[in-house]
Amino acid sequence: MCILVKLDVAVVNGNLTVHPSCYNIRLNKCTYAVHSIENELEESRQIRSVVQSALALCSSVYVLTSIFGFLLFGDATLDDVLANFDADLGIPFGSFLNDVVRVSYAAHLMLVFPIVFYPLRLNLDGLVFPSARPLTLDNLRFALISSGLIAIIFLGANFIPSIWDAFQFTGATAAVCIGFIFPAAVTLRDQYGIATKRDKILSIFMIALAVFSNMVAIYSDAYALFKKNSSPRE
Repeated sequence: MCILVKLDVAVVNGNLTVHPSCYNIRLNKCTYAVHSIENELEESRQIRSVVQSALALCSSVYVLTSIFGFLLFGDATLDDVLANFDADLGIPFGSFLNDVVRVSYAAHLMLVFPIVFYPLRLNLDGLVFPSARPLTLDNLRFALISSGLIAIIFLGANFIPSIWDAFQFTGATAAVCIGFIFPAAVTLRDQYGIATKRDKILSIFMIALAVFSNMVAIYSDAYALFKKNSSPRE
């Protein structure tokens, strides 16, 4: 995650005051999909160029979108800059731009879903059935796990009132787990005995920091959600 900082400088009663404002530029953590993509390549060494090209393209799109969104909306920039486009902008072709943003989100979800769903199904099968035969050889287990996961996702997609709320909570939980907690837990387990004492200390610190930031993010998202939905008192 990158942070764009704006400094508001003013002179009040002869004193110079500086007020920093921070805006998040969120980058998706797609490290869990790297191994799945590598398995589909004819040569494993091609993954290096694939990852480099993907990082360059995605980083350019995210950074440019965030910078120009901030220049357009200024102090009204939301945490997710694309959420600013989901409203009446009061400009020519504003409704068309809103539709483009919504269609792009729908296309993004449809294209990303198979990449995310494959490792999710594989990992869930390994967690629930650790000693069973490979999932590709058991059609019944494959169908049950796939149907169950799709049913849960379908219910969540229909009963969650706003996609922005889902993005906030998944970013505050899943991203932290994938990026920090799970790698640190693997290091602490040290199945092959290669981790040093320093590595384990850093892993413990990483987990503690991730849990703390996770709790703060969840509290912040939940507070903002309840505050938005609560009716004003008379």
